[in-house]
Amino acid sequence: MRMRMFSRFTRILTFRRKLWTRWGARSKNRGCVCGARGKTGAMDKISYLSLNQYYRGKYNRRVQRITLSLDFTCPNIDGTKGTGGCAYCHDGSIPAGRSREAPVEEQLKRGIEAGKKRYGDGVLFTAYFQANSNTYAGTDELKKLYSAPLAFKEIIGISIGTRPDCVGDEVLELIGSFKEKYREIWLEFGLQSSNDRTLKRINRGHSAGDFADAVKRAKAKGIKTAAHIIIGFPWETPADYINTARFAALAGVDGVKIHPFHIIRGTRLAAEHEKEGFRLLPLEEYVSALKGIIGVFPEGTVIMRFTAEAPPGMLIAPDYCTPEYKNVIKEMVSE
Repeated sequence: MRMRMFSRFTRILTFRRKLWTRWGARSKNRGCVCGARGKTGAMDKISYLSLNQYYRGKYNRRVQRITLSLDFTCPNIDGTKGTGGCAYCHDGSIPAGRSREAPVEEQLKRGIEAGKKRYGDGVLFTAYFQANSNTYAGTDELKKLYSAPLAFKEIIGISIGTRPDCVGDEVLELIGSFKEKYREIWLEFGLQSSNDRTLKRINRGHSAGDFADAVKRAKAKGIKTAAHIIIGFPWETPADYINTARFAALAGVDGVKIHPFHIIRGTRLAAEHEKEGFRLLPLEEYVSALKGIIGVFPEGTVIMRFTAEAPPGMLIAPDYCTPEYKNVIKEMVSE
């Protein structure tokens, strides 16, 4: 174990030295840069608005997310649309109704305590309903859950992760009704790819058109929207990555989360990878594609994240989907 950790950190240091040698001393404004968006290229800086910058610009202080994991399931797990979940999703193997976390109030309390300990008493929070499809329940239950953060004065908003086919008009009406109670309301939709063949292959159970429709209806209610997309499906091309970004941008999303294609133990894709040996994007190739995608989105679009962090012990490949590489990727994008 110690040798593996040493090897991983050696690779990280090698990347850092390479960045220094190739692009020289780092600028004082290294990292996310607000303002005019730059063109992509090996020597170009990429301008983008990070989630941290978005919140600091609006509230003049740090706003920290409290990630919640509740007892939601998904129509792609419970048999409504399919079983087993998406091909990359480990949660697909967890039976519906099996509780994995503490009650929402306890999770919020712990999150606030941890955030204040790390960032001080001035930090604000948003509650992020993350695991599975967090609109896939009756409106009475959803109202109770979405109301829970209101009991904490430090929480200024909610973000809700879900599928584009899990937001009927009643659900959108409910979420829209919280606009007078929260300063921030975001709906984050899993798109993953605008290529319907890819969506079918990974067993998403919805189309790209479903995503565009969901964003349109959410925006009509005044709800901010974000897309989750994946770069590097082995059967897709760089043109597919750009098409997905353009599709999300044209839909009018306010933010985007970009993840590299990666393989988690116990998933259907893990079994396919063992048989077929998928080609996964090397780190530099991923960053190059990432720069092109960031440049597609209009100025002011919040780039919420551009990497992924697999649960400890669950990652098969690529090895840069770990917390240790988060800042390395950030530097490579920004330099």
